[in-house]
Amino acid sequence: MADSQTPGEQFSFFKGSDDIVAPRSGEDFDWEKAALRVRESLHDALNAKNLAFLFGSGCSSLVVDGAQRGIDTMAPLAQEFLGAVPGIDDVRFPSAAEREALTKHLGFDLEAEEFASNLERLMEVLYSFQFILKRSTSEEMTKGKTAVDSLIEKVTVFVTQKCSEAPFSKGDPAIVDLYQAFYRKLVYRDRTLPRPWIFTTNYDLLTETALDRLGMPYCNGFSGTIERRFNPTTYRYALAEQLDLTSRKWAAVDNFIYLCKLHGSINWIEEGGSLFPIREVPAVAAAEGSRVMIYPTPMKQNTSFGSPYSDLFREFQGRIVRDQSVLFVIGYSFSDEHVNNLIFQALTIPTFRLVALLPPDASGVAQKLRSLHDPRIWLIGGSGPKVGTNAHYFDTFVEKFMPEAPADKVDTAVKKVLRELIGKGVTAGPNEASFHDN
Repeated sequence: MADSQTPGEQFSFFKGSDDIVAPRSGEDFDWEKAALRVRESLHDALNAKNLAFLFGSGCSSLVVDGAQRGIDTMAPLAQEFLGAVPGIDDVRFPSAAEREALTKHLGFDLEAEEFASNLERLMEVLYSFQFILKRSTSEEMTKGKTAVDSLIEKVTVFVTQKCSEAPFSKGDPAIVDLYQAFYRKLVYRDRTLPRPWIFTTNYDLLTETALDRLGMPYCNGFSGTIERRFNPTTYRYALAEQLDLTSRKWAAVDNFIYLCKLHGSINWIEEGGSLFPIREVPAVAAAEGSRVMIYPTPMKQNTSFGSPYSDLFREFQGRIVRDQSVLFVIGYSFSDEHVNNLIFQALTIPTFRLVALLPPDASGVAQKLRSLHDPRIWLIGGSGPKVGTNAHYFDTFVEKFMPEAPADKVDTAVKKVLRELIGKGVTAGPNEASFHDN
């Protein structure tokens, strides 16, 4: 992201009702100075006793110069899926016959405006129809059952492919590099504090890929080598290094991460014959099994009670209600009621703090959070440092708002010397010795 700023670009950072980066006394807004104030505040938040992040689909999206370098969010996916011309690729997209069956027998129009930019809404309605049709005795309605089942399968495959066949899978490093930058900065957290937790509703493998490339160990709830199976007891483990063989002294490894994928993953399959039926397999092999992802449906609240999701949500709830906990929410639109309820419960804990990156004009839950004027709720959002960027996007958070690592601080200082002193040709004053004097 470029350092240059276009005049007029501005963002807000509310702590309760106070925007701490707002210009005072008629001053012009300076984006970089405001970003510095954010970094200073977030430095303390990132070193809270218990630290957790909640990543939504926005963290997997990275648009650079108008091109998607990551994975589209639900709105663009809906436009692509529903905008496909019938007959072009009916195996992947809705066919003319399926569209007609839905309209004729169920009164369900795929071209309705509410679905045009919301694939989650489409899945909600499809699963609702599937639930009803399994119990309906109406001959007319059951004629649409095949179309409903077919479209649910098509959306499932479509979303899975989009998560696994994005540009990064073809060698484009942009989005994985961004995740790597995030984890590199995160590991400089004080080693005496508990290790941070990453909770995500995303199905993709971007975090796992970034951590593997960095050589950073992490716990994602699975154990085993040949057959990796989900076992929630692994979240009780910590990775430590032995400091002294004679006195058996141990210290927690600095760069250890706990990863909790609340809605499952594209490389999870359900397989019987074991006390732990959820297996983690290579992404390619997952195509042969039944994925264990929670898709946006009316039953999502109930679905999350079943294993492994009951274990995953228990970890989420247990972590954010601990004393002196801070939860960073990034790329998440507060559209999942079951996730929101746990965050609301945490807000009843006096020492809990919520840091959410959201558009300033966001409605719904985001608007309600703003209206509380709670000093424990920090909201960041607005324009980024240049046109086309946003302060509440994941890339801006990583590059501009996360405190620099010690080594990066030195690099920045050196660059500033080169730019401000050497680059501008600063010379000695009349009473100062010249650099050229012997």
